[in-house]
Amino acid sequence: MDKPKFVYVTYISTSPETLWNALLDAEVTKKYWQHVNVSDWKPGSRWEHRSADLGRELRLVGKVIESSPPRRLVITWAFPADEEQEEKHTRVTFEIEPLGDVVRLTVTHDRLEPGSEMLNGITEGWPKVLSSLKTLLEVGRPLPKLW
Repeated sequence: MDKPKFVYVTYISTSPETLWNALLDAEVTKKYWQHVNVSDWKPGSRWEHRSADLGRELRLVGKVIESSPPRRLVITWAFPADEEQEEKHTRVTFEIEPLGDVVRLTVTHDRLEPGSEMLNGITEGWPKVLSSLKTLLEVGRPLPKLW
């Protein structure tokens, strides 16, 4: 049986390079996501998703599978307790396609377990995070905190 996947597509008035940086740069991610993403973003490297507050609580972990700036990033995605259990890792693919003065960002989160905490969380979370990212890049400020 195929596992569920979540796909979100948005169009952002920005350049591929600016969007790429906004996905990876911890100083930018903490503005629209209230979390920092930490890695060197090289294939095979670990990445961490930590809260942006002073405690920097570890929320998610994974590995960089593919990094092709500024067009495509593929990472695994798991709760810290599941880090050693690769069968519990999901996968997130960010695809950036320039279209004139805008870019199309497609985020595909797959290998999800039906009814899982992960599926439930990302189904609500990705639209909020990506809407806040779009607002930050287009008007210079993120959405008010939605979570």
